[in-house]
Amino acid sequence: MKLERRDAGVCRSPFPIHEALVPKLLEAHASGPAPRPDPRDETVAHVLGTCAGYAYADVDTVAMMMARLGLERSACVCIGQTVDAMYIFSTAFLVQSHCGRVVILCYRGTEPANLGNWLGDADIGPDTLAWNGEPLGVHAGFYRNMRATRWAVLEELTHALEGRSLLDPSERVEYPLETLLITGHSLGAAMAVLFAISLASVATHRAIAARLQAVYTYGQPMTLVEPIPEAARRFGTRVFRHMLFRDVVPTLPPAHWGHFAHVGYEYRYTEGAWHRAETPVTQLEHIREIPQALLGSFATGKRRDAARFAARDHGPHHYIAALRPRGLVTEFGDYE
Repeated sequence: MKLERRDAGVCRSPFPIHEALVPKLLEAHASGPAPRPDPRDETVAHVLGTCAGYAYADVDTVAMMMARLGLERSACVCIGQTVDAMYIFSTAFLVQSHCGRVVILCYRGTEPANLGNWLGDADIGPDTLAWNGEPLGVHAGFYRNMRATRWAVLEELTHALEGRSLLDPSERVEYPLETLLITGHSLGAAMAVLFAISLASVATHRAIAARLQAVYTYGQPMTLVEPIPEAARRFGTRVFRHMLFRDVVPTLPPAHWGHFAHVGYEYRYTEGAWHRAETPVTQLEHIREIPQALLGSFATGKRRDAARFAARDHGPHHYIAALRPRGLVTEFGDYE
């Protein structure tokens, strides 16, 4: 098990991107007098999407980007576990605000050049997770990767709940954990959902589960096996799934490999804006459509526009660009 800790430090102008970010994260999903028409929060979506995108980098990069976003002097922890023969390539980042009130848990997705990572994605299983006494079928490869780092993640979250600094657990922060937000892109998105479900389904984790406010995912593949218990579907009201319109990954695994499904709210990016979908995306019918998606990435002109899927649209940088609120500086320090 690999564990690294970093202080995010502070940034110079033109950062931070979001002013007074901690209060915004605390308030975004707090219970109000009346439910909002759209429960998704634009700032949370951008912050967590950027974190999910840079989770493919190292702990220093994640810490720097979180400081640029507005979590200056935050504590950043990286937990990693690799077991090649078992297709385990599990990496989780935890970012604790300087005051201690907010923690973001972010899982890294499939590493493009890592064959073992891809083989783990193809190990659909299924496996079974106990949900309040009911069996819940889950994607075996995703579940195994989440479990590889789960207990180390829970230990860090327990420190945060006790008001300890994740930079140095022997030191205290001003406040204990109040708001937990979980995120990830691709495989990381699937692990984020599975961790949240496992957190809510185990009685000993209820104190941490009570702080969980939302799960924001990007380009998430289907993770749960039909039939899904009604309680798990209700839990999905905390899940906000984002998909670019031609991203093929949210339609996987293909239907002939098993009947998988999504839970939660689905948001699709079309015509330059995010729109809440009335119904979730359906499974890809057959694996042979995946090569077509790859070819769609290299097509040009009308042929590219007509392609149903384009694998390039799965890139985390495309998600970050689509999530950035208008008028804000980019994470690179310029305006687009």
